[in-house]
Amino acid sequence: MSTVREWLRAGDRQWLKSASSWLTYRLVLFIGVVARRLTQRQARRVASLIGDLLHHLLKLRRELVYGNLAISFPEKSPDEIRAIATTVYRNVAIALLDVLRFPLIRDKKDAAALVDIENPEVFWQGTDNGRKGAVLVSAHYGNWELLAFASGMLVKPMTIIVKELSNILVDRAINRLRTSRGNSVVYDDHAVREGLRLLGEGGVLAILADQSDPSGTNFGEFLGRRATVFHGAAFFALRAQVPLFVAMCRHGSDGKYKVEVTEVDTADLKFCKEDIATLSSRYTRIIEGYILRCPEEWFWLHNRWKNG
Repeated sequence: MSTVREWLRAGDRQWLKSASSWLTYRLVLFIGVVARRLTQRQARRVASLIGDLLHHLLKLRRELVYGNLAISFPEKSPDEIRAIATTVYRNVAIALLDVLRFPLIRDKKDAAALVDIENPEVFWQGTDNGRKGAVLVSAHYGNWELLAFASGMLVKPMTIIVKELSNILVDRAINRLRTSRGNSVVYDDHAVREGLRLLGEGGVLAILADQSDPSGTNFGEFLGRRATVFHGAAFFALRAQVPLFVAMCRHGSDGKYKVEVTEVDTADLKFCKEDIATLSSRYTRIIEGYILRCPEEWFWLHNRWKNG
């Protein structure tokens, strides 16, 4: 009898989980419909209100955000930390609504109206005028999704390594948006084989390299604290013998996003464990520099040091 009750309880939990996933999916679709009916300015105002709701009322991961900001910037006062956090939450909400507005970006002109790629020639020349593959490294900074979406339209289509979301319906919806203008995605558990094949064919592989590694295989420093470090981007670049670039996206004063592209030197490196670690350190330092200059642009809601 107890087995039957346990089976029924398990069934109830599964039903509730499925219902919750479906409702979340429908909510995302609804927010997308609303967001696409607003002007960009209106959408950003709504997003700022959503960010304030998450920050001040729901207090989503607020203790984590405040704590990590205080540790990373000990010279800043509590009021300064609070101000940075306020902008962080607003920027996260703005980034989400921007993704849901991707269907409004129909051509290169639309993409260029939202994003300025300040030095695309660095990337274009570094990939031998588009004939050579490349690894593009970025971070959860500014609007990383729009960075990949717009760059794929304005410079060269790319394949993005993504982590599958727990909500399969939302995951599929977001991937449809990501791939609607020429980009493609590959899940991280299939990335090695697909990534090397793509690079060998002259493609561009995009990777976010700023979050903690749950496997806890490689360690280093991030913003002065011990943390796991992803070596994937360095592995791909050195294994496939292609250039590696860091592209960072930030909010501009004119309402557009600014993207800066930097090529990371690999001329002195070969494919071995030590040099993979060296290259990982080089692009990690570049990412850190951006975060230190504009901490409000980074996704502090992630517990970056949990596996350190």
